[in-house]
Amino acid sequence: MANKPNIPKGTRDFSPTEMSKRNYIFNTIKNVYALYGFQQIETPAMETLQTLMGKYGEEGDKLLFKILNSGDFLNKVSDDELNEKNILHLASKICEKGLRYDLTVPFARYVVMHRDELQMPFKRYQIQPVWRADRPQKGRYREFYQCDADIVGSDSLLNEVELMQIIDNVFSRFGIRVQIKINNRKILSGIAEIIGEPTKIVDITVAIDKLDKIGIEAVNKELAYARLSDDAIAKLQPIISLNGTNEEKINIICDVLSGSEIGMKGVEETRFILDIINECGLQNEIQLDLTLARGLNYYTGAIFEAKAIDVEIGSITGGGRYDNLTGIFGMSGLSGVGISFGADRIFDILNQLDLYPKDTEDTTKLLFINFGEKEIRYCMPIATKARNAGITTEIYPDAVKMKKQMGYANAKQIPFVAITGENEMTDGKVMLKNMLTGEQQLLTSEQLLKVLSTNEK
Repeated sequence: MANKPNIPKGTRDFSPTEMSKRNYIFNTIKNVYALYGFQQIETPAMETLQTLMGKYGEEGDKLLFKILNSGDFLNKVSDDELNEKNILHLASKICEKGLRYDLTVPFARYVVMHRDELQMPFKRYQIQPVWRADRPQKGRYREFYQCDADIVGSDSLLNEVELMQIIDNVFSRFGIRVQIKINNRKILSGIAEIIGEPTKIVDITVAIDKLDKIGIEAVNKELAYARLSDDAIAKLQPIISLNGTNEEKINIICDVLSGSEIGMKGVEETRFILDIINECGLQNEIQLDLTLARGLNYYTGAIFEAKAIDVEIGSITGGGRYDNLTGIFGMSGLSGVGISFGADRIFDILNQLDLYPKDTEDTTKLLFINFGEKEIRYCMPIATKARNAGITTEIYPDAVKMKKQMGYANAKQIPFVAITGENEMTDGKVMLKNMLTGEQQLLTSEQLLKVLSTNEK
């Protein structure tokens, strides 16, 4: 007996109904991006490891799916190297490519390669799958879609304001209540400087970014493990547990960081963004959160994240400023800022809260019953007219019992069935049955199209 087929953990199949829902998500996000002047691009599923490695921090590098070289991938590996079982060293010998971890680093590579073709500032969006060798759990998958928007070639903080407006607009259209959090990596650098650990900024940000997940005690243990002094950890406590309004937090952190030039720059940027945002009248709450760190190393300025209020699922949107990213690929001085929507988590939230519009699914509207070759020849031109009129139409392919064909219509929730027997063909008409009410009408093809077009509206 053959083994039952399965799929890798952390991946999913999607049915036609689910795909209709996913397309609703993608199209909603695309429409909002287009409103703000973003243009779509795509990049390959796999990139060279030279492009990917070293861009996501040590933890991110471990989560890259690496692809074995084609052919005899062991031909450059000695027996001694195999026996050493040094996984990272072996991977560097037998793997030259990897599946993309996100869409931002491939985008930076794209900008550098196509710099002469691009009009700056360049505003792009990209909706494609990414892969991470993570431990699958609720809301966390190994293969998932990201829906990114980025602006490169402009230092203006109005770009950050615009991206936060997009986040608010998208979730307002979905009907998902979110809290949009904002912080600044310069503020975090200033904090590291003030507590006397300026070289530990990466360790600090990686640790405090987990505060919501593991709690303050576990965060402090991670900080101690990273060899922060007890005094530095103690100084960090009142900062990361700061409460109050955004204005109150800004004023307090401004006093705390008064001796840090980079920290004050972050405060200035954050204050500007919040002031402009307040004038835009967003529908969702904006919260300054000093524990928000966005663990990826390439962020250099404002960082933001959105979390659903009514569902426990973690971050569903994140992003920030990454001024130095393209410099890694030999193009220094190009500033960038972007966001990414987690489509798979949004899909789960919309399902859980039952927020999909009733007409999300792209169902067939009209089914022609098949009584035989003569009847089908009569129906074909009418079906073509219906499709040309934008009415989704099927003809049942086999001349089987009518009960089976009607069962097919019911199973697919097709609202109208066209019946054409000898009498209908003699009269040059079609019997149209409304599957919801049971009502039947004898109509010409023109009348049929008019009825269905009216029903579409």
